[in-house]
Amino acid sequence: MRVVLQRTRSASVIIDGHVHAEIDHGLLILLGIETMDTIDDIGWLCKKVTSLRIFSDDEGKMNISINDVQGDILVISQFTLHASTKKGNRPSFIAAALPGQAVPLYELFISTLQHIIEGRVKTGVFGSDMQVQLINDGPVTIIIDSKLRE
Repeated sequence: MRVVLQRTRSASVIIDGHVHAEIDHGLLILLGIETMDTIDDIGWLCKKVTSLRIFSDDEGKMNISINDVQGDILVISQFTLHASTKKGNRPSFIAAALPGQAVPLYELFISTLQHIIEGRVKTGVFGSDMQVQLINDGPVTIIIDSKLRE
């Protein structure tokens, strides 16, 4: 699994011209699921995301987590995070999991996050055409890959 985390002042997802979900202070998570991902990746990644000290303390240092600031999370499915641009100019998405495999892992990722941060998780709609709006706070953007464990 691969995520792009963006610390937000606000974020929203629009589907069919209507705001489907929105958050204020918190994290926007773009989540890419690949064919080799398992439940173990979900556990590790959810713990990492909710434990990362990427919010500023009273001294302005990134020293506190999403739980500490009681922030919200907006999760958006993003198969293009597993694009390969090795050959030619058209990306290949062969490593991205197909919906039959990806949807259950996506839903488990969301429910695991909801359990850890007490339900403050909102989502887009898997496989939908979505427009994501964001005011990135900092800006702070971090990429995490569960296979690399970094």
